Amino acid sequence: MAPVLNVGIVGTGIFARHMHLPCYEDLSDNFKVVAANNRTKSKALDFAKLAGIPESKVYDDLDGILNDKDVSFIDAMLPVQYNLPTVKKAIAAKKPILLEKPIAANLEQARELVKLAEATDIPVGIAENWLFFSVIAVAEKHLARIGPVVAFIHNSTAPCSTSNRYHSTNWRQHPEHIGGILSDGGVHQLGLLTSLVGEFDRVSALTRKVHDNAPSDEIVFSTVTLRDSDVIGSFNYGTDFAATKPSIYVKIFGKAGTVVVDLSDKKQPVVRVRIGDTAEDAGDEEVYPVEYDRSYGVKAEFMNFHEAVVKKDKTLYKGSPRRTFHHLAVIAALLESSSKNGNSVKVQQP
Repeated sequence: MAPVLNVGIVGTGIFARHMHLPCYEDLSDNFKVVAANNRTKSKALDFAKLAGIPESKVYDDLDGILNDKDVSFIDAMLPVQYNLPTVKKAIAAKKPILLEKPIAANLEQARELVKLAEATDIPVGIAENWLFFSVIAVAEKHLARIGPVVAFIHNSTAPCSTSNRYHSTNWRQHPEHIGGILSDGGVHQLGLLTSLVGEFDRVSALTRKVHDNAPSDEIVFSTVTLRDSDVIGSFNYGTDFAATKPSIYVKIFGKAGTVVVDLSDKKQPVVRVRIGDTAEDAGDEEVYPVEYDRSYGVKAEFMNFHEAVVKKDKTLYKGSPRRTFHHLAVIAALLESSSKNGNSVKVQQP
C-alpha cells in the first residue's frame, strides 16, 4: 500500500476549499491535509475547520508551515507573482512543492524557477490540471492512424459569466502576471493542445479586450508553427464574449484522416475520428465518449505528484517547470506579436 502523504496547504482561497480539499479527501488512502497557511490567519482558521486541522497547525507565516516536520509536501495556491520566492523557501526547507499555474508572473521569474527546480532533486511541480485530462490518452491512441499531421485548429470560445467566482478574485481583477486572464486560462488550453501536437515555434497573433473596463486583453486569435516541424495551425481563445454557446475543441488533420477532441460539453467529453485520404474513401465517423471527471484532472494530477514524491523522482511529474514554462512563453509571444500588429514572433525557451 502506498504511503499517505501529509499535505500543507499554502493559500486557503476558493480553489483550495472547493477543489483541492475535496479531492484530497476523496484520495484519503494517499493524502491527509494536516496544516494550513494564509497571510490572513482568520482565513486559514476557517479553512482548518473545514479540513479538520487543529489550530496548532495553522500558520500565518510561510516559514512556520515549511518547518513543520509533519508536512510531507506543500500545495501552494498563491497569486503567481509569489511562486518564485515560495519555491526558493521550499527548496531550502527540503519540502516538495506543487504550485498553481501559470508558472510565474513573467518569463524572467519563470526562467529562474526552472533553473532552481532543475538544480535540486526535490520535486517541484506546476499544477496544470488540463495536462491530466483523460481525453488526451484517448486521442493519442488514434493519432497514428491519421498519418503524418499537417495542420490543426484549436478553438476555445465562451461567453462571459458574471457568476464565475474565480474571475472576481482580487489578483485576477488586478493582475501582476503577464497576460492576465489570457495566461491564467490560456495555459490550460496550451497544456491540452501541446500534449497532442507538440510545442510552438512561432506565432502571429492579435489580442483584444472585449470589455472596455477589462484589466487586460481577453481574447486572442493566432496562427502557429510548431517546433522542428512543418505543421501549421491556429490557436484561438477567449472566455469573455457576449452570449454564445461554449465551443472547446482541437481538430487535428493528418494525411490519412482527422482526430477531434471536443470538450464543448465538459460533462460529456468526446473524441471523434474519421479515417480516409479523400472524401470518397472516408470511413464512418468513430465516436469515443470519455468518462466525465468531476475533478477536471486534479485527482490524476495529485496522484502523479504523489508518485514523484514517494519515489523521490521529480521526472515522473508531468507538469514540470520546464514544460509549463513553454505555456507561459507562448502567451508572452502572442502578446508580443499583437503589440507588433501580428508580426511573427519566436517563442522563447528557458
